[in-house]
Amino acid sequence: MVGRGFHFDFLDLKCSSSASHSHLFILGLLLVYYKILSACVQASDRVKCGSQNISSRYHHCGIHLDGVHDLDCFGKHSSLRKVCVWKPGKRTSEKIYTLITQQQHRGRNHCGAYYNITGVSEEITISESSDVTVEVFENSQSINCTKAVFSASPKSFLRCGPPDKVIFSRHSGRLAVNVIWPELDKNTIQYYSVKYIEQGNLTQNQSLVQSYNGVNCTISNCTVEDLKSSLVYSVQIRCVPNDKCSQCPWSENYTVPSELTTQPVIVVHEDTDLAERKGRWLLYLTWKFPAKELHDGFYVTVGKASGEAPYERMNTSQPEIRLILSSSAYHLTIRAVNNASTSPALNLSIPQRQDMTSMGAGKLNVTVHSNTSFTIYWKDNLIKNYVCYSVEWTKEGHEKKGHEKKGHEAVYMSFYQDVNNYRTLSPLPEPLEPYERYSITLHTRPNKETCNMEHVNNSEITYGRTQFYFTEGSPISAPINISSYNVMLNSVMLQWSSIPEEDVRGFLLGYIIYYTEYHHDGTSTERNITVDPTLNSYELGDLKGGTAYEVQISGFTQAGAGVRSTANLFKTDDQGFSNLSGVIAIVAVVATVLIFGPPIIKRAKGILWPSIPNPGNSNAMQKIEEPCVRELLESIHTLKVEEWDTNSLQIVEKEDAASTLPSMVPLLCASEDEADSPEMTRNWIQRETEDATGDIPPNITAETLPDIQQTDPRSSPLAFPSGYTTMEMFQQGMPQGVPADASVTQATESDPEDTDSTVVKSGLDYIGQFSTSPISDSEEMSAIL
Repeated sequence: MVGRGFHFDFLDLKCSSSASHSHLFILGLLLVYYKILSACVQASDRVKCGSQNISSRYHHCGIHLDGVHDLDCFGKHSSLRKVCVWKPGKRTSEKIYTLITQQQHRGRNHCGAYYNITGVSEEITISESSDVTVEVFENSQSINCTKAVFSASPKSFLRCGPPDKVIFSRHSGRLAVNVIWPELDKNTIQYYSVKYIEQGNLTQNQSLVQSYNGVNCTISNCTVEDLKSSLVYSVQIRCVPNDKCSQCPWSENYTVPSELTTQPVIVVHEDTDLAERKGRWLLYLTWKFPAKELHDGFYVTVGKASGEAPYERMNTSQPEIRLILSSSAYHLTIRAVNNASTSPALNLSIPQRQDMTSMGAGKLNVTVHSNTSFTIYWKDNLIKNYVCYSVEWTKEGHEKKGHEKKGHEAVYMSFYQDVNNYRTLSPLPEPLEPYERYSITLHTRPNKETCNMEHVNNSEITYGRTQFYFTEGSPISAPINISSYNVMLNSVMLQWSSIPEEDVRGFLLGYIIYYTEYHHDGTSTERNITVDPTLNSYELGDLKGGTAYEVQISGFTQAGAGVRSTANLFKTDDQGFSNLSGVIAIVAVVATVLIFGPPIIKRAKGILWPSIPNPGNSNAMQKIEEPCVRELLESIHTLKVEEWDTNSLQIVEKEDAASTLPSMVPLLCASEDEADSPEMTRNWIQRETEDATGDIPPNITAETLPDIQQTDPRSSPLAFPSGYTTMEMFQQGMPQGVPADASVTQATESDPEDTDSTVVKSGLDYIGQFSTSPISDSEEMSAIL
């Protein structure tokens, strides 16, 4: 094509035309890189043309809806070259474009032509002095040629924007819009507008915020007020037109997610010593966040409480994190984030770890030279492995007047050491205070390149910790709540509460117990004893009985003893009073046993060992005497059974049809008195019978009974009880002249007309005891074996 050529730039591999700078060497390279050059977009140079020739050449091309359209030309204020863009038509698939510019200058028509354009944009050169008309023809050689026309003044070609980058930030119902403009537009844009609408709400009108007054918006930042935190918004941005920015197109739609208003909540907080990594421990955290608030991930920031850099931020998409830390105190925050909002922070203060196994006693020592200088020594030869160290010290927290125990921010210094196992630090960032206890910690850092900590996570190891004072003082307060108990004759037990730590003002070495003994003559003697600082009670001995004492306690440090406590008075027990009390106690015990012992023992014996009565001791035992047999038998016939009592003796007669002669049986007599005579016995039996029946049976006489051998009642061993009598005892009470198997016949009460038929037969069958229960005359009296 005439007037067209190519120039290859070795730096950026871009293609450009230059007919006047073609060389054979370049032509050779074009042959070698033919494929590369064929892929480059060929830019068209402006070719002068006559307006009459152009009009006649493209008179068959017209404007059609389905042809090329939306031609627009623009450029920057600082550049003479402009850009024209358009949209292709729909008539053919293969499209070649021709662009024609026409401009009047000093009464003459200037025409420029750009041929064989395959893209949908083209850079053009125009004059700034007059209006310009731009035409683009699609497939100009075809009968289906279409065109699009653009006419404007050169000033209307000036375009600013759209933004290169936009950063959104939502907080408390506000949306902050931070805009980054192209480099060429920074000096020309003064204000811009923000257009926003609720996403998905087609009925709402778009709201517009402009920065004309400069209150809500600046050149780079604009704030939108009164948004709903839970809603998602669509936002567009454009600059405000001015004489250097005649065109300010709207940017693409930006989606701004809802505002995050809830802070994360810790679910698991675990810390574990690492056995394989002494001086470090593992911190494991998990948290949760409401699923309804859309978030992209979490920001976790962690840094030392001492303020030593860095304050590191880590991004995680999962609600958990693991950190390997030294024993220092740390501040940690967790926030949920999306591309427009950050949730309220979850703040954690991780205190200085106290129970690490690596921090043994005696590993560190501190010598204080002044309030701005001290030397720290360490036991092991650490310089073989480490050259970078960090020291942190802080005042111990105290609990004052009901407030919570609160520590102080640590002070730190890092240093390089490869020669000695000690380091003198001077001057200190803050002067040391007297009477304040400091805790100091030494850390080692594996990185030998720099002694500054590069990362918080897994960056240092704690070697040891100790405490020191710049200046010690004596305690300014004394133990409190002193009490005495278990007061004995020669001893007493003392108890007290420790001195508050902030009042000790040094390392407590122990307590001094002052006790004053008051004598009966009005004099007194003071003594003291020292006890261990870990004790809060002590038994004070070697005291005198019945003596008054006064006790005071104070603590002491290396600087000396502190103030004494308030006095506690007590008196030991008296010896005499003690003995009298013992005697009274013994007498009271003995009296109690004598009064309440027998009934208790008797009741217990009755329950545990029931007694069996001895028949021999019964006062109802009756002696059997032979002379009373006849009288007894005479009275039996007429006795009425219902009037007998349990003191009566029943002798039952048993009839035998074959025998008519009664056997002689001894009579049992109830008398136990040795002086009782046969007449007395006979009278007693008769009296008993008369009382029961009122008369003596007529058929029983002395003549009807044979002579019976008399037995001395005093020689009879038998006693007949009223309560019970066994056969063995009865047989033992029998007279010696009667055989053991002899029986006493039973006397029965026969019919009145047959009263003489009663006989006494040999053989003792039954002996029984009458019941006091009434029995009818017709009933036969029962017998007990």
